[in-house]
Amino acid sequence: ARYIGSLVGDFHRTILYGGIYGYPGDAKNPNGKLRLLYECAPMSFIAEQAGGAGSDGKGRILDIMPTKVHQRVPFFTGSVGEVEYLESFM
Repeated sequence: ARYIGSLVGDFHRTILYGGIYGYPGDAKNPNGKLRLLYECAPMSFIAEQAGGAGSDGKGRILDIMPTKVHQRVPFFTGSVGEVEYLESFM
């Protein structure tokens, strides 16, 4: 497993070589650190256009209606099968 530490770099590697990218929530940040409107939603859109999926661990990122401009959400993206498999454990 590789982790570069930047969303775009890690996402690019996931698109090229497969796998899943995840940035879950934790005890300190239960909603994760990535922002819905300008990090998670655009990457989910790109993933879906490429035949993949984007999820918050419960459902599709693009189905989330934002309540705040800087709303944060957990984020997982990759192939449809990998994301569905991950959601089965959440």
